[in-house]
Amino acid sequence: MRLGGPLFTSYSDPEQWIKELKNLGYGAAYCPVTVDDEDVVIEDYVKAAYSADIVIAEVGAWSNPLSADETERRAAIKKCQEQLALAERIGARCCVNISGSRGEQWDGPHPDNFTPETFDMIVDTVREIIDAVKPTRTFYTLEPMPWMYPDSADSYLDLIKAIDRKSFAVHFDPVNLICSPQRYFNNGAFIRDFIDKLGPYIKSCHAKDIILSGQLTTHLDEVLPGCGNLDYVTLLGHLDALDADMPLMIEHLSSEQERDMAAAYIRSKAREAGVELKFQ
Repeated sequence: MRLGGPLFTSYSDPEQWIKELKNLGYGAAYCPVTVDDEDVVIEDYVKAAYSADIVIAEVGAWSNPLSADETERRAAIKKCQEQLALAERIGARCCVNISGSRGEQWDGPHPDNFTPETFDMIVDTVREIIDAVKPTRTFYTLEPMPWMYPDSADSYLDLIKAIDRKSFAVHFDPVNLICSPQRYFNNGAFIRDFIDKLGPYIKSCHAKDIILSGQLTTHLDEVLPGCGNLDYVTLLGHLDALDADMPLMIEHLSSEQERDMAAAYIRSKAREAGVELKFQ
C-alpha cells in the first residue's frame, strides 16, 4: 500500500516535488500539475514520478455536473472531461469527483438527490464525461457521499451496472459513508462489506476519521486520523489485500503538524495490521 497526502511546502520543479515526497515517506501523491501547464512541464513531472516510483493517485475534478444552472452544469462537465484527460495523460490511478447535487450547494443535501431521475442524470453525465475522453489507462470515479449517490456499496454497484463503461471505477472514502450510529459503531463490518463488493473497482482511497458526539439528534464530525472511531486496521488490511499499490491519501488537513500526526497514526495501524507501506 502507498500512503500520500498534502505537502504544505512549495516546489518549483519535479526534483523538489520528489524530494519532499521522499522526505515524508510518501509512495503516492496528489496530481502536481494542471491542465494549463505547458506540455514539457507535465512531461517532466510524469517522468520524475515514474523514475522515483511515485504513484499519482488522483486528479480532482471537483464541480457540480448536476447543477440546476445549465451554464454551471455544462462548465462542470467540461472540467470533468479536461481533468479526466489530464489523468489519462499522466497515468494517474483515477480522476475523482462527486456525482453532484440538485441544490445550490454543489456538494450538499437536496430532496431530489435520491430520486430515480437524478440517478439517470448521473448515468448520462458520467457516460458523457467518459465517452468524450475514452481513457484506456485511467478511470473516472465518484467519491461516495452521505446525501447523494453513490451512498453505499449497493448504490455504487447499481451505478456501475447502469453506466456500463469499463473506464468507470470506484473511489473509496469510508468516512463519507458513516452517516448513522449504526454504521459508526459497526464501521469495520461496513468497510469489509464495501470492499468485498467493490474491491476490483477501487482505485484510490481517502484517509480521515470520524467521531460521534452525545448531542441530540445525531452529530457526526470529521476529525484527524486517530481522533475518531474508524477501524483503520480493517481498512488497511482489506485494501492492501486488493492491491499492493493502492493509494491511501490523507486529506482535509490544515497544518504540517496535523499531517505528521495523521501519518504517524496510520503507520502505527499499518504495523498493527501487518501492512507494508511503500517507502514508509
